Amino acid sequence: MLLRSAGFAGLYLAAAYLGRLTAMDHSNLSLVWPAAGVAAVWFVVQRRARLLGLDIALLAAVTFAVNVATGTSALLAAFVTVANVVQAGVFAWLFGRWLPHLWGGGGTEPVSRLSDLWRLLSIATISTAAGALIGPTGIRLVTGAYSAPMAAVWMTRNTVSTLLIGAAGLQIGYLVKRYWAGHPGRRGDAIRDTLARTPWSRRGEYAALLAVSSAAYVVAFGVNHGLPLAFPLLVVTVWAGLRLHTSFVIVHDLLFGSLAVVFTLNGYGPFATIGSPLARGLVVQLFVGVVAVVGLAVALGREERTRLVDDLHTARREAAGQAEMLRTVVDSMTEGLAVVDSEGRWILRNPAADELLGGVTSDTGQIRESAFYGLFRADGVLVPDGEFPYQRALATGEPHSMDIVVRNASVPQGRTLAVHATPMPNLINGIRYAVTVFCDVTAERRQRDELTAFAGVVAHDLNNPLTTVEGWSEELADVPGAGPAVTRIRRASARMRNLINDLLNYTTARDGRLDLTDVDLTTVIADIAAARVDQAESTGAPAPRITLGSLPVVRADEPLMRQLFENVIGNAIKYTAPGVVPQLMVYATADGDDIQVCVADNGIGIPAGQHEAVFENFHRAHRTSDYAGTGLGLAICKRITDRHGGTITAADNPSGPGTVIAVTIPLAAQPSRPRPVPA
Repeated sequence: MLLRSAGFAGLYLAAAYLGRLTAMDHSNLSLVWPAAGVAAVWFVVQRRARLLGLDIALLAAVTFAVNVATGTSALLAAFVTVANVVQAGVFAWLFGRWLPHLWGGGGTEPVSRLSDLWRLLSIATISTAAGALIGPTGIRLVTGAYSAPMAAVWMTRNTVSTLLIGAAGLQIGYLVKRYWAGHPGRRGDAIRDTLARTPWSRRGEYAALLAVSSAAYVVAFGVNHGLPLAFPLLVVTVWAGLRLHTSFVIVHDLLFGSLAVVFTLNGYGPFATIGSPLARGLVVQLFVGVVAVVGLAVALGREERTRLVDDLHTARREAAGQAEMLRTVVDSMTEGLAVVDSEGRWILRNPAADELLGGVTSDTGQIRESAFYGLFRADGVLVPDGEFPYQRALATGEPHSMDIVVRNASVPQGRTLAVHATPMPNLINGIRYAVTVFCDVTAERRQRDELTAFAGVVAHDLNNPLTTVEGWSEELADVPGAGPAVTRIRRASARMRNLINDLLNYTTARDGRLDLTDVDLTTVIADIAAARVDQAESTGAPAPRITLGSLPVVRADEPLMRQLFENVIGNAIKYTAPGVVPQLMVYATADGDDIQVCVADNGIGIPAGQHEAVFENFHRAHRTSDYAGTGLGLAICKRITDRHGGTITAADNPSGPGTVIAVTIPLAAQPSRPRPVPA
């Protein structure tokens, strides 16, 4: 760190001394000040150093000493010193905030974008203006007069020096760090590797440009011919910017810009004829600044275009690779996948899709041609137009699933497909499409049907001996002293029959085929309520009071809906405190994108912490109470709602004692009808 501070101090000393050689006698203002660029790089590199105060002291000491040694008064030297310290500090501070991604600002990148150039130019201008508020002010205090041309020369010389030397220093620092980091212990190899990667044709172009530039600048500035040949020199700068590396362009601008300044200060070139030294220094440094900005802008613009083209080619290769990988994945799937529009035309399908459909293809390419493909519902009816999952998904905007049986010449025995369609979120060429996935579930459905049949057989076989037991218990009822035993037999038989029926119902609710139709819940629940009232009156129990609100028509399996609300309403009536008349309210509300049917009762409620557990198999919330049950009623309800894509929840009745059971059915699965009105 100390060596770096000493090295920068030495460079700054040399640059300051060279600048003082161009000082004007009457104002002591240097026409050229390369030390500004050295100071900018110095403070950028050292701005986070622990001994930053030492760098500030060294910069101040060198500036003051050089100015005093070259004839500047102590007071004016003090002003110049403060101006240079402030200028370098402002540059380093702005650089760290506006260009944090560059080497020196905390990042690892070189100057490689046009935005970097404009920010660097802005930082150089602002920091130079901060110094100009102090330096020319000191000259005015010492000389007694403020000169606008002097302030302009100060601004121009320091801005150009900071831009050119600052850019060169930052680029050199980046290259040194990059090459040395890539060749640890073999720093000489970095240069050799760079040269080895540069083709001979490009090396020849570098040499040719240097030769042409040297000749052009000698002709334009080294010969007093009186011709305005300065700005045509921009041609070689544009040549360098369009063809060669940005680092070379920076060095080229710095080298030949310095050459133009040296020629001009020594009375040669097109600007030497300007009578005023201030104006001469101002014009030549404006020329150098324009050359630098043009060269860097052309070079950085070319690099940005090159990177953009490279990134585009890379993105295309990556996209092609991803597309090929996606196609490979899709083609290797055992599930069929197709992308279809509302008319049934598909723009994509994999080989499994053709195989699962029997390998037949319609001339129109429309999957909705049920008769051609042999597409049937589970009940054996051809799938009608409008009921395909992709049509329902596109019509409602929500996913839709159903089982479809394929039976055609290629699949005469029939194949059951589970089809799931999801609408795509974005349009393709203005057309909406749905992604449809279907897989062969023939074996699963056959196994399910066999299990259902087995459950029915088991239930029948268990019911037969149970009926025999109940019959013999009737005979034993007349035997003296057998009354208590017969009562126990009858209670056990009733529990056994209820358990068999619930197991059979649970199996049906879980595995039975859904036959979706329009179900009027008002009719279904009114029928259930009437049956419960008749049952209570026949047994002498208090008749329940059941109030129905506005209930919707839903798209569901009617037997399962009846079983669902039969269990919910039956539970609500059964779990009522002794001596209390059961009071139920059944109503429906629109809950966002769902329809929610609620059954509120005035029963004994559900113990705290068991509102979710009551839907588990064989869970009984009131085991110690005198309420009969198998613990499968609400589990059956949950299976039914799950199969319809809905939910069922239990909560305490907010209006008093009791429970509210809420059954939610997705609105996307419902026919287009007005939403229910609250009761």
